[in-house]
Amino acid sequence: MRLFILLIMILLIQGCTPSQQSIIETFNASLAGRQDVTVTDRQIQALPYSTMYLRLDNSPRILVVLGYIEQGNSKWLSQDNAMIVTHNGRLIRTLKLPYNLLEVTNPEQDPLRHAQQLREGSQWSRDVRWQEEGRYRSAHLTSRFSLTGTENLTIAGKMLRCQVWQETVQADGLDRRWHNTFWIDSATGQVRQSEQMLGAGVFPVAMTMLKPAP
Repeated sequence: MRLFILLIMILLIQGCTPSQQSIIETFNASLAGRQDVTVTDRQIQALPYSTMYLRLDNSPRILVVLGYIEQGNSKWLSQDNAMIVTHNGRLIRTLKLPYNLLEVTNPEQDPLRHAQQLREGSQWSRDVRWQEEGRYRSAHLTSRFSLTGTENLTIAGKMLRCQVWQETVQADGLDRRWHNTFWIDSATGQVRQSEQMLGAGVFPVAMTMLKPAP
């Protein structure tokens, strides 16, 4: 899906620098070949917007830019009015995707909201509603977090020491069990990278925060 490319081009078309022009050329090449978008560290720094890499259901990786923040939720928009909504890296809602996450209850108890306070065995329960192959589904999910280690990530030219947390999720009554993984910056508590499911074990979403939302 060609998320947010048109909007970025509109924002950069007037008075764009050579680095920004190179970004536009990268987008065009990616569209032509359905390849992963890769943006240089200098290009990322040239953009005055929060940005992230996004991969939906193992499709080519794209670059998206933050539209706005509302009540602490980061909303990433697309040229065709699709929307990805996150809170500190947690996917909490989508609109106009092939599959859509419609609702997540009990968000204030999500341990990721206070990621620096995460402890081995932290738990979270919530109800979710999502759209899967045109059908509306719901489930009660229970999560348990475990620390699998630390890892150095190099993102936008900076090396970050991250704790790697695995979230084991069980969908009650559906016999579905899966893992979400979050790379949390040890210094800031920000989720800088994640692999998680949009619905109950369906439609994987991978995100890397290049410039996190403020």
